[in-house]
Amino acid sequence: MRVGALLVLVFALLADGASAYVLAEVCPDTWIPGDDDEFFVLEGTAPLGSVSVTDGEGTARFPPGAAGDGRVVVALNGSAYALVHGELPDFELLPSSPAPEMLREGELRLGNRGDGLTVLVGGRVTDWVEWPGDVVMRRGQVHYREEGRWDPRVLMIGQSRFDPLTATNVSGTVFLSPDCGSGVLADLVARASGSVLLGVYELTDPVLADALVSARDRGVSVTVLAQGSPVGGIPSGEWAVLPRLLEAGAGVYFMSTRGTAHARYRHLHGKYLVVDGRWTLVTTENWKPAGFPPAGRRGNRGWGVLLDDPRIAGYFSAVFADDLEGRDVGPVGTLLPGGIETPDEGAYAPRSTPAPFSGATVTTVLAPDTADEIAALIRGAERSIAIEQAYIANESGDRLQRYLSEAVEAARRGVEVRILLDSAWFNTEDEADNDEQAALINRIAAAEGLPLEARLLDLDAHGLVKVHTKGVVVDRRRVLVSSINWNEASPSFNRETGVIIDEPGVGAYFADAFDRDWAAGGGVPAPVRGVDWFRIAVAALVIVGMALGVRRKKNGR
Repeated sequence: MRVGALLVLVFALLADGASAYVLAEVCPDTWIPGDDDEFFVLEGTAPLGSVSVTDGEGTARFPPGAAGDGRVVVALNGSAYALVHGELPDFELLPSSPAPEMLREGELRLGNRGDGLTVLVGGRVTDWVEWPGDVVMRRGQVHYREEGRWDPRVLMIGQSRFDPLTATNVSGTVFLSPDCGSGVLADLVARASGSVLLGVYELTDPVLADALVSARDRGVSVTVLAQGSPVGGIPSGEWAVLPRLLEAGAGVYFMSTRGTAHARYRHLHGKYLVVDGRWTLVTTENWKPAGFPPAGRRGNRGWGVLLDDPRIAGYFSAVFADDLEGRDVGPVGTLLPGGIETPDEGAYAPRSTPAPFSGATVTTVLAPDTADEIAALIRGAERSIAIEQAYIANESGDRLQRYLSEAVEAARRGVEVRILLDSAWFNTEDEADNDEQAALINRIAAAEGLPLEARLLDLDAHGLVKVHTKGVVVDRRRVLVSSINWNEASPSFNRETGVIIDEPGVGAYFADAFDRDWAAGGGVPAPVRGVDWFRIAVAALVIVGMALGVRRKKNGR
């Protein structure tokens, strides 16, 4: 423990518990040039008149008689803070808004790369934070403390802090793409009578666009929130369907950096639909022809679930509303030319039909808010884990991706772990993608003797375009269906959506689907176990013999 932290602890113990204020948040490095909207947050219950804050160069005291409601926001510039957060702070350091002004001695400004804050009550230290040290600096990050720990997850300016919702006795329907997803989606939109909320990364499916237009024609309110700057730009197929939605009177919005309003999330990558405040469809697939192809046509391998529960619908409606209200969201403006995106021409023989279920326990999963629910799901495995993913990319510094690390640890305690990855060219052509990842996993398994194996799915054997699933089945009972990719950014910086369903029938449905895909898994490079000189020598003799044979044939012509 550092000496400074030890002193803070000692002083905090000596301070009167009823009057102690502590730091709850600090945001020194903001998106606005000059950081005029920098702020910190104190939490406590006593009058503020004896409370002061210092960075060693300047000190700010609350004015006499100042009162707080338990949470006190102090910003450098109240007007700049209000521009970003939509409301005034409780106090400001520089006079710029109607917010009350702090009493200052010297200049109190938070350095981006290195600084610290000390809180004093009646001249006695009650709390302290310093950087680097207690927190690791990143531009745009709000550093916050939860249960005495700084930065339990990355939280950027403006991002939400939803808790997970767990609902019992939930009914619904599970489905697979490309087998039967399009029918479930079409039926859901067709039954809408009041409202449709669609949160999506990309929307290029003309069939879904037609269904939404039909809903508008019936008087249904339709609101679409999409990513305004996806990787590679907004696809041509999206520009082709947006005019029809706008002409029908649908509200269509993009989330992206807009002027001084920096995007809250790196990507709005969730894929969910809420209908009439009752039904919620959560899927691994984008709303594209490959994600929901017509029956009998090739498409992506994807998982999905339709939930009939007002509690879950209310939760995702609240998420949608929170995302829609940001300054980084605006209505679609200028439209660009586009071309209709069509389904793959290849045929596909469906192997699954939609399966209804009831009596399930469902827990919501959001990134970044509650992405740790996935790690907890894997940690809770007792017998088996089946993981089907588009790809797995390890984190910086050659660390295993966080969920993959949990899966390896599960194998170390005896849980059977199988991992199935996509084999499309764009996930295998580089030197550090799915084939290398599968080989790495298998080397770990071989070196430690673990019940752990990774394969690549043979797309041709199943007639699939690609694997786009982000799914997990634990103990053939609990299932994750989500949009969260297994990389470093998706759980920490994207807006992602998912659910964990605990119900034996649902577990069996997806476990059986995984087993069918697993049976068509392709090979990956064998584990490296040292150099086998005998085999190398044999191979060399074979090559020499073949060369001599070719020479004899040439000489005999």
